[in-house]
Amino acid sequence: MIRRLLIIFAALAMVACQHMSSPAGGAPVKTVDGVFVNADGMTLYTFDKDTTGSGNSTCNGPCAANWPPLTTTADAKASGDWSIVTRDDGGRQWAYKGKPLYRWVKDQKPGDRSGDGFNNAWRLARP
Repeated sequence: MIRRLLIIFAALAMVACQHMSSPAGGAPVKTVDGVFVNADGMTLYTFDKDTTGSGNSTCNGPCAANWPPLTTTADAKASGDWSIVTRDDGGRQWAYKGKPLYRWVKDQKPGDRSGDGFNNAWRLARP
């Protein structure tokens, strides 16, 4: 019985690892039900007003208070579809395929997706 449980656990762990995507430098991002979530399982979003590949975010100040950016460390490195944009405040933020990523403060628990379509400008971040 214990052996069977260990085999099941190992199989589940392998499946979970297949759904992980870690940008170089370690910003932990997972795909859950076709949507990117951060390390805490909170849904990530893109902002239509951000220009793909511009290297910056248009969501700063009060906007960023409501839509916290998915920040990264100074030693993080861009790789593949993952890039890093520099924010107005000098901070660094992850972008996927050139679109900066954000959380929504009104999402209270993992799985919440209340920001999708907000002001017809915010979208679920998808791989």
